[in-house]
Amino acid sequence: MAKILLVDDERDIVTLIQFLLVKEGHSVRTANNGLEALKSVGIEAGGSAPETPDVIIMDMLMPVMDGHTACKMISEDPVIGKVPVLVMTAKGTAKDVFKDCANVAGYVDKPFAPKSLRDTVAAMIARKPGA
Repeated sequence: MAKILLVDDERDIVTLIQFLLVKEGHSVRTANNGLEALKSVGIEAGGSAPETPDVIIMDMLMPVMDGHTACKMISEDPVIGKVPVLVMTAKGTAKDVFKDCANVAGYVDKPFAPKSLRDTVAAMIARKPGA
């Protein structure tokens, strides 16, 4: 199915989301912060060979590099910038913070209902050209 990059520093959240999405048949790779995410997609030097995900799920508050900074840098890349980003946050004002990131396709409030997250990701994948 889809290749998903999950970016979050909370191990329990990562485990839950990874379980949910792998169960749906998706391939999920993870990053613990924004800098790791940038390396994962080949934007930041020192990373692995870039593999373009179909969807990026990005937490907002993380150490090293926050989700907004990473999202902004991703949105400026000519290839990876076209990948839709689903922002996860416990802050209700996330939409205002991410208004300069054109690739943000949706928001999920923490805590989230697993079925709601799964359905949101499925809808994002379905909207992707060629899906």
